[in-house]
Amino acid sequence: MARKPRKSKSARKAAAAPRGPVHWLADAIRRARRLLGRALLVALLAAVAWVGLYRFVPPPGGIYMLQESRRIGSIEREWVPMNRIAPVMARSVIAAEDANFCLHWGFDMAEIRRVIDTGGTRGASTLSQQTAKNVFLWHGRTWVRKALESVFTLKMEVLWPKQRILEVYLNVAEFDDGVFGVEAAAQRYFNTTAADLTPTQAARLAVVLPAPKTRDAANPTQFLRNRTAAVMDGAATIARDGRADCIGG
Repeated sequence: MARKPRKSKSARKAAAAPRGPVHWLADAIRRARRLLGRALLVALLAAVAWVGLYRFVPPPGGIYMLQESRRIGSIEREWVPMNRIAPVMARSVIAAEDANFCLHWGFDMAEIRRVIDTGGTRGASTLSQQTAKNVFLWHGRTWVRKALESVFTLKMEVLWPKQRILEVYLNVAEFDDGVFGVEAAAQRYFNTTAADLTPTQAARLAVVLPAPKTRDAANPTQFLRNRTAAVMDGAATIARDGRADCIGG
C-alpha cells in the first residue's frame, strides 16, 4: 500500500502554530451564527407547535388577561365553543370590527391603504391580528410587538380555520373592565347566555369592543345606539352577500 507523502517541516510548523486573533474571531462569529440559526429554528418550531396546539385546546388566557387579573384581583371569563354562541354574535363582531374577515389572509390590505391615505392611526387591525395579540402577545404599540403579531397572525391563518380564529377571539376579547369573552359579557350585561343573545344585544356587545373600559352595552349613549343600528344592518348584509360564509353564515 502506498505511503502518504509526508508534510514538509515548514507545513507542519504552520499547522502547529497558534492562530492569530483574526482567525479566532472568524471562528467565533461562525459558531455564533450556527448557534443563532439553531435557536431561531427551535423558536420557529416551538411557535408553530404552540399555535397548532391552540387550534384544538382552549387558550388559558394571554398576558394582558393576567395583568388585568393582578390589577383588579380577579376577572370574569367562561370559555364557550362556537356552537354555544349565537350566530348573530359572530356576524355582529365581523360587521363591527372586520367586515372582510372571511376574504383576507390575516391582513386587510385595502383597509390598511385607506387608513394610510386618510392619515389615521388605528382601524386597520383585523380580527386575526387582534386574536394573535390577545392570545400570544402583550398590548402595546412597539415595532417588536407588531412584528411578532404579524408572524403569529400568519401562523394562525395557516393552521386554524377562520371559524376557529373567531371562536378564540370571542372568548378572549375584553367586553368590560375585567370581563373577558362573550359568555361572561352576556351574563354581565344582559343576564343571558352567549347562545341566547338577540341581534340587538349582540350588536351592543360588538360596539363596546374598541373601548370596553369606557363603553357600556347595557346603558349605551346615543352614539352607541346609532352604532348598534349600523352594526345590525352590517351583520344582516354580510349574511346576505356571503361575507360570513367562512363561519357557517
